[in-house]
Amino acid sequence: MNPYTPGESVVTLRLLRQLKAGGTRFKAADSTGVELSAIDLLVRTLALRRYLLREVLSDDERQVGIFLPPTVPAVAVNLAIALAGRVAVNLNYTTSNEILAQCSQTAELKHVITSRRFLDKVQLDPGAPTLLLEDVRPRIGLMDKAWAWFFAHAFSAESLHRRLGLDQLSSDDLLTIIFTSGSTGVPKGVMLSHGNIACNIDGIEKCIKLDARDTVLGVLPFFHSFGYTVTLWTAMCLPCAAAYHFSPLDARPIGNLAAKYKATVLLATPTFLRTYLRRIDPEQFQTLDVVVLGAEKMPLDLAEQFEQKYGVRPVEGYGTTELSPVVAVNIPPSRASGPVEAGLREGSVGKPIPGVEVRAVSIDTDEPLPPGETGLIEVRGPNVMKGYFKRPDLTREVMHDDWYRTGDVGYIDEDGFLYITGRLSRFSKIGGEMVPHIQIEEAISRIIGTDEEGKLRVAVTAVPDPRKGERLVVLHTGLPCPPATILQKLSEMGLPKLYLPDEDCFLQVDEIPVLGSGKLDLRRMRDIALQHFSPE
Repeated sequence: MNPYTPGESVVTLRLLRQLKAGGTRFKAADSTGVELSAIDLLVRTLALRRYLLREVLSDDERQVGIFLPPTVPAVAVNLAIALAGRVAVNLNYTTSNEILAQCSQTAELKHVITSRRFLDKVQLDPGAPTLLLEDVRPRIGLMDKAWAWFFAHAFSAESLHRRLGLDQLSSDDLLTIIFTSGSTGVPKGVMLSHGNIACNIDGIEKCIKLDARDTVLGVLPFFHSFGYTVTLWTAMCLPCAAAYHFSPLDARPIGNLAAKYKATVLLATPTFLRTYLRRIDPEQFQTLDVVVLGAEKMPLDLAEQFEQKYGVRPVEGYGTTELSPVVAVNIPPSRASGPVEAGLREGSVGKPIPGVEVRAVSIDTDEPLPPGETGLIEVRGPNVMKGYFKRPDLTREVMHDDWYRTGDVGYIDEDGFLYITGRLSRFSKIGGEMVPHIQIEEAISRIIGTDEEGKLRVAVTAVPDPRKGERLVVLHTGLPCPPATILQKLSEMGLPKLYLPDEDCFLQVDEIPVLGSGKLDLRRMRDIALQHFSPE
């Protein structure tokens, strides 16, 4: 296990220490024009907490829903919920009313904090009684503000933590429930503790070394674990600042925000980066120093285009919601404390963060594999979730002793770098062989490229087949040449015959289904394929 000396494992205390230490230094802003210093953010958060405990939250109300895009108000709401000793449940506003109702019911939500303006925009029902921020603001009175100002200024972080009734919290206490994206089924509520999030904060601090000179560009939604842990809690618990925008695909305002606040750190997905390449001017990203990508594999041509235009080369990291989410990350050259090659290996997703162990096991026997051999990736450490909310049966399915079974397939090289080669759910068993969808997608993409917007034009799924077990289906948004030509080129590239889809299994669609997190919507892809290619 790699060396790990944990910092403060209760993130509410870390938060108070950082906001107190930050004082009048800029801490958080968003594209609506809100800009707060660290102490001002603390005052507003404490005032909101006082109002919620007095007027809204009952003593037995443990989980509180939040239905807001990433903005300063959304940051304050999340922090206030944590300082009230409650569990935040950020709901996904890119999904359906049906899924929202399921999540709210599962999490036993009595209130969902949102805004009238946002509800009007998304036209969705969060599935539980709403508390509108527009109604809350006039109800936070002078006494609330005076109390908040006094407590923020008069006490040390430790004394304030005690006076807020949080001194009994431990690393094992729940901080949030994050519902998985539902790419392969009904979303599950992932329970993450203070210790889980603290482990990630420690890992990011040691690997990326965020300090007071950094401003994180917060474009990822808080219902996504990458956004919740990194752009929310890590940015608030370390000396850096953060600038938020409500949509990761809204390129021009993001460029303006980055320029205004001299953003140095961007966390995104390849899908989002393609949009920025087309619409953000080089001078707007001129202060960027660190770009970390997750959720999807980073195409090397995308990294090269981004570096050529903006002067900074993206690196890959890896994680899952159940792992808080960061497992491993490549260390950007500008943040390396030793030889660059010791912490960065392109093509990999980096080395595990401190305190986290990773191994590959045989898909058939569960036996640990030696370096270089491909198998199912398992993870152990303080970042592993407490489990799925009210679903101990599902929790047992993904735990192998103390190891979390990620469902991802890959290997660890001799130097400890992790490589992800696919996902177990993104393999088809055809003629007894495991056929990787991602490898086929990448090969076809090299042939046909992306569309004018830089979006994916192809994705591979599968349907049952009575003779071979499964049959590959290629969803695409338009081909520059016939399927027969593509198949010939795939063969010339060395793909095994088993990896080649049938010529009649290319299906044109209006767009490739993608989730709000930027990942492929695997369930919808399969449903589309099943509508057109039923088993014979």
